[in-house]
Amino acid sequence: MATGPELSAAEREVLRVLWELGQAPIRAVNEELERQGRRWAYTTVATLLQRLCVKKYVAVDGRAVPHVYQAVVSRDDLLKRRLKDAADELCDGHAAPLVLALVQGNRFSREELKRLKAVLDQAVERGGSGPKPSV
Repeated sequence: MATGPELSAAEREVLRVLWELGQAPIRAVNEELERQGRRWAYTTVATLLQRLCVKKYVAVDGRAVPHVYQAVVSRDDLLKRRLKDAADELCDGHAAPLVLALVQGNRFSREELKRLKAVLDQAVERGGSGPKPSV
């Protein structure tokens, strides 16, 4: 069961721009999308922002003129939701096989590996949590 409404690829692009900008009116979002090579009509960007508001990923300050949009779901929160959904769907709710697949299938910088090790060390210190999956 998904933890939130699904996002289209276009909605994800707009959300990424809001994460970069913090908060912005439609025109600024559209200009940033254009800088990234995406040429959409103003009305298309407005529609995508409205959909994101309905799905509760974005909030709008309607008091401001022009209206200002801001992501209410952080990149980290969305990532956690999506990874939980993947673990639930593909690994019977166990995260370990998902994490192992990510680690084994990707290259990491030395700094990323240090960060990953620190997170794992903290988990070991806490004694882990949840059932132990068979990997």
